[in-house]
Amino acid sequence: MRILKSNEYRRMPWRNGRGETAEVAISPTGATLEDFDWRVSMARIEGDGPFSIFPQIDRTLAVLRGDGLCLSIAGSAPLELTRDSEPLSFPGDVAAGATLLGAAVTDLNVMTRRERSKHSMRRLHIAGSVEVPLEAPLALLICAEGSLQIDVNAETGTLMTLDALLVEEARATVRISSDASALAYLIEIH
Repeated sequence: MRILKSNEYRRMPWRNGRGETAEVAISPTGATLEDFDWRVSMARIEGDGPFSIFPQIDRTLAVLRGDGLCLSIAGSAPLELTRDSEPLSFPGDVAAGATLLGAAVTDLNVMTRRERSKHSMRRLHIAGSVEVPLEAPLALLICAEGSLQIDVNAETGTLMTLDALLVEEARATVRISSDASALAYLIEIH
């Protein structure tokens, strides 16, 4: 297991030039937006506009901060995505755009290249202690609110808000605990 600190995430401009992303993790190491297998990032959205198109990519989005987004994806009915919403999955190679519901938003974004991998993301409300079995070969746990104590195969650590835990060769059980109510996102990559 490896703890990734939020102040060490790589910062890079959006493909469409309208914002900045904090890259949590990418595979393979050193990959670019054109050749990654998977990528986990956080972005601050400060205005309405279209999303960048990513051919052959599947995406999942969650709102970490702010009032939320109204998303229009490939001509379907607009959907609201807020901090209370479950993560939303959609193809990255279709037209999509967002309108802010109020203040700026920080989102959590997972992208996988369809031909090489797939992913899932789920919200975890932590109050006390919980054991979560990992079913994929690779998993990331993002602390969205609060702080978390984690234990994986007798290795322990602490995640502060927006820090991440990366577990490679997963297929293990993560024990997650918090003295107060906390929120996390578990991302599994197959």
